[in-house]
Amino acid sequence: MFGHDDTTNQDDTTSVVPTEEQQLTALPPAPIAPSSVTPSVAPDFIATDANGHPDESASAPSLPGHASDLLDIKQDALKQLSPLVGHLNQTPEEKFRTTMMMIQASDDQSLINQAYDAAKEITDEKTRAQALLDIINEINYFTQQHEA
Repeated sequence: MFGHDDTTNQDDTTSVVPTEEQQLTALPPAPIAPSSVTPSVAPDFIATDANGHPDESASAPSLPGHASDLLDIKQDALKQLSPLVGHLNQTPEEKFRTTMMMIQASDDQSLINQAYDAAKEITDEKTRAQALLDIINEINYFTQQHEA
């Protein structure tokens, strides 16, 4: 009764769980009649003619967040960031990571020297060793790309 999580009534003779027969006789939900389905409406960003059909003469707008738009933004941000990186107050390790991110994001092998210089300035030997391995891997990536 109180404080118990049982599934029976007070006299413990009737189960609250439906019987197999009750479960089998339950009816599935009624299907929706095709005539009651609301027709789809063209989204606001699609230009339509007087009849509501897509206007093929209108140029297709670019969707916000579309992959090509995002890549364009990324490339523009990288171009703007490149001359500003020197103004950032970064440790050699942070400078190395930022430069490596820029190399990998843009495939700009001309930044390898900057990343290498930053890697050589890292004082922690283990971190410097990993940074130098990363430089070697990037160089391998670029040289294998030219060979293929």
